[in-house]
Amino acid sequence: MLPRFVPRALAGLLVWLCVLLTGCSSHPGTATVPSASTPAWAKGMGTVEESRLPAEARRTLTLIDKGGPYPYARDGAVFGNVEGRLPKHQRGYYHEYTVRTPRSRDRGARRVITGRGGETYYTDDHYESFRAVLR
Repeated sequence: MLPRFVPRALAGLLVWLCVLLTGCSSHPGTATVPSASTPAWAKGMGTVEESRLPAEARRTLTLIDKGGPYPYARDGAVFGNVEGRLPKHQRGYYHEYTVRTPRSRDRGARRVITGRGGETYYTDDHYESFRAVLR
């Protein structure tokens, strides 16, 4: 018979291996990409491959690439970065776009933010945190 701590130790080992081998993060379905492929504008922040974003975020990126039309009146509005979580730039540098949240009665918390220099950021917690989108 195995001591009681063995199953817990094995579970802890599995979690550790998941983090080590697959880049598990606090955001399900998105992994941090190794810094070797991280562009200079994204250094020091979490990243996510475009293909690992939720389908709704990928659809928003497609609309941005096409120049619209956008489903929400605020899409394309200037993002002020008042929280200061993105690199500082002059007002008007960043623009925000809504990422539809299924079953949400309003715009929800998910956004894509773009910068004039080609940067793309994703937040799923209404600007509390951002990840650089690697496209």
